[in-house]
Amino acid sequence: MRTGKGGARRVEIVGLRLPMVREGDDLAQLIVRAAEESGAGIEDGDVIVVSQVIVSKAEGRVVPLDAFEPSEAARSLAERTGKDPRHVEAILREAVEVVRVRGEVIITETRHGFVCANSGVDLSNVGEGMVFLLPAEPDLSARRIREGIRRLTGKEVAVVVADSHGRPFRRGAVNVAIGSSGIEPLLDLRGRPDLYGRPLRSKQICVVDELASAAELVMGNADEGIPAAIVRGYPYRRSEEGVRAVIRPREEDLFR
Repeated sequence: MRTGKGGARRVEIVGLRLPMVREGDDLAQLIVRAAEESGAGIEDGDVIVVSQVIVSKAEGRVVPLDAFEPSEAARSLAERTGKDPRHVEAILREAVEVVRVRGEVIITETRHGFVCANSGVDLSNVGEGMVFLLPAEPDLSARRIREGIRRLTGKEVAVVVADSHGRPFRRGAVNVAIGSSGIEPLLDLRGRPDLYGRPLRSKQICVVDELASAAELVMGNADEGIPAAIVRGYPYRRSEEGVRAVIRPREEDLFR
């Protein structure tokens, strides 16, 4: 973390404006070009936060709703929630479990292990009659972008793939990490002394979620056209572990 006068710590966040992304586009190349055009460039130690939306687009995870023939289960759930049966079928195909249904909200556990609304299947920021699916393997997506940036620039960076998730006990969605590469996702402070010398017993910080959320302040979620950001100055630990390490095992889940 960079320090200023008086030892003040500082992190810089630079939004990157990219052109409209299409299936097959090289995201690493687009990010490097955008970083150069912004004047920031790419530096060793940067964290590149990338919106799930452009990752899904580049990987061909934008699918026509008509590709989903509704099952009886989807039709029943669509009638209950008021959703398009095709949308519900897409949600069910991306889920391993329906956790909760209330009103028009369907909470599921995805194949990745995320517990979220609609399996992350999104109708926003996409053309009429189309639907976004989450990347099939977000950690792998992050690794490919990271390796592409290294190949193009020679710089060692970390990459976080971010998506907006709601929270069960608070209003408002926040960006969280659904994939990462090159960064230790959890900062474990257990055993370290607090200000009074007492050892911390349960302090783990989800670094990748905090970076994703911070980057959202410059990225936005609507028509801003800034689907990526550089977080510069944060002294993270390097790791190949990925976001799967963040998923809480079912035996530790207090709410299911």
